[in-house]
Amino acid sequence: MIEITESILDTSKVINSVMDPGCGGLNVFIGNVRNNTKGKKVTYLEFEAYYEMAINELQKIVDESKSVFNVNKMAIVHRTGKVQIGEAAVVIAVAAPHRDAAFKACRFAIDTLKQTVPIWKKEVFEDGEVWVSAHP
Repeated sequence: MIEITESILDTSKVINSVMDPGCGGLNVFIGNVRNNTKGKKVTYLEFEAYYEMAINELQKIVDESKSVFNVNKMAIVHRTGKVQIGEAAVVIAVAAPHRDAAFKACRFAIDTLKQTVPIWKKEVFEDGEVWVSAHP
């Protein structure tokens, strides 16, 4: 499951999409919107994506994870549009025969997503807004 959506993310659906009786390790990363950045109160985030390219890049992450980490199933779902405090902006679920592979693949996925996938984040504060570099 690879998806970019403006809808609220259904974490259970993402997790269920990777369930596999041959896997002993299931790792999930949920990136929620926090209420502050560097001491400034965040009111909400807004995400934009270059949809076609983002889907292709997410597929590359899944393909590489399956190859390098021996992952059986992987799902990555990311929000676009306005995302409120406490809501999930991204959910990544990984199922692998062993826990170490699931942990490593999940970490690889979120780190690579932040570096390569054309999804941009705007932080909106009480007194203004700023587009945040997704690539540290």
